Amino acid sequence: MAKSEQNSPNEAKNLELETKSQFPLEKTNFLWMGVCAIVIVIGFLLMLGGGSEMNEFNPDIFSTRRIVIGPMLAFLGFLGMGVAIIIKPKK
Repeated sequence: MAKSEQNSPNEAKNLELETKSQFPLEKTNFLWMGVCAIVIVIGFLLMLGGGSEMNEFNPDIFSTRRIVIGPMLAFLGFLGMGVAIIIKPKK
């Protein structure tokens, strides 16, 4: 009866391993996901700007910042987000 109330050291270690294995992502995964989310937001902010009006043409809609750099940053952020979710950190 006394043995069932107390856990042996091996049982306690197994319980600890079970609780850790319940979480598929670790702190480093969440850190990289946060960095990637910031990169995505920066990419979308770089794509912002005014458009052309009916009466006048705005050549800024074809700037390198809006059609190359912004989408590239957003795409790399989304790609990095996938990698941050999939990759297993070293123990």
